[in-house]
Amino acid sequence: MFRVGVIGATGFIGTPYRSEIREAAQSARLTCLCARRADLLEQAVALDNVTSVTQDWRDVVTHPEVDLVIVATPDALHHEAVMACAEAGKHLLCEKPIGANVREACEMWSAYRDSGLAHYVPYWTRYHPLFESAREIVRQGTLGDIRGIIYRWQNPRPRSMPLTWRDDSNLSSAGSIADVGSHAYDTLRWILGSEATRVLTFADVVTPAKPDLGEVNLQEALDWGNTGNSASDIGRRRGTAADFASIAFEMDNGAVGTMVVSHAFFLRKGLAPELELHGDEASLAIDRVRSTVTLMSANGDSKVVTTVENHNWGNRFEKHVFPAFSAMLAGEPSDHPNLEDGYRVQLFTDAAARSAREGHWITLNEIDPAREK
Repeated sequence: MFRVGVIGATGFIGTPYRSEIREAAQSARLTCLCARRADLLEQAVALDNVTSVTQDWRDVVTHPEVDLVIVATPDALHHEAVMACAEAGKHLLCEKPIGANVREACEMWSAYRDSGLAHYVPYWTRYHPLFESAREIVRQGTLGDIRGIIYRWQNPRPRSMPLTWRDDSNLSSAGSIADVGSHAYDTLRWILGSEATRVLTFADVVTPAKPDLGEVNLQEALDWGNTGNSASDIGRRRGTAADFASIAFEMDNGAVGTMVVSHAFFLRKGLAPELELHGDEASLAIDRVRSTVTLMSANGDSKVVTTVENHNWGNRFEKHVFPAFSAMLAGEPSDHPNLEDGYRVQLFTDAAARSAREGHWITLNEIDPAREK
């Protein structure tokens, strides 16, 4: 039985996590909640029947009855809390991207690597059956040697959605590169079993100025945006974190690829497959909108080889997080993502963001803090 403390308990991530933990009563119990806004904490207490609430994350880390901490705050606020959790001997789930930069990510992984504590990073796309099927096909050698990759991760926001912390470069690690690019890159490296070696990126803020409502969380912003609200008396300003990026990359298995990641409202899903993998024997396409994996032979014949209807993630903590913790605490190998994966993904997203700033190729090894030791 894990006794869980949640930092960022009332936000877009923390709220559904709390719901899943409430439903996993045989495995975990919510013990302490932390959030900045007292009004949302009050609502959470009514749902969770928790007596320990705070607006100071340190109270969660030092709580004597908490043994698992979930860090679900903005990217730039992860590092200090995670390092304190390691020192306090707490198991950890840290939301992705795990830090503001790769140096922070490396320090967090180092703190937990030999600690005997369980740690987990929720790269959920690994568990989608379409991607599991694609991985099996690739690992069976059906495609031959992978030569080309095209990844489109477009997550459009409502046209009238207001600003949130994800539009703020002081809080977001690297805008869309870090937010959805981290999922895309982790999924790719997990399927292929290889890492990127260098990247070249264009990134920018392509969405016009957005309404500025002040301090609202992502769910509130989405709800407001989905109303189609176009109030003219609300001030607007442009975000500072890139909401579009096009990343060219090379992998250590010799494959080359492009990745487009974006939250821009005008880049819509489903016009083309999300992920294409092209090998010297065959090609594969994953289409989450149509719920298919399609295989194309070298002579151009294609067929749908996997169909997933009405996919439901279910309780991700019962299905994935708690089994991952059990395996790690037992010293058993597993494919569940942890802080090492978080660090390796952040190395890619940092390199991509740096390339966009500097305008040239970035070799990942040259910015890897682990290689300095």
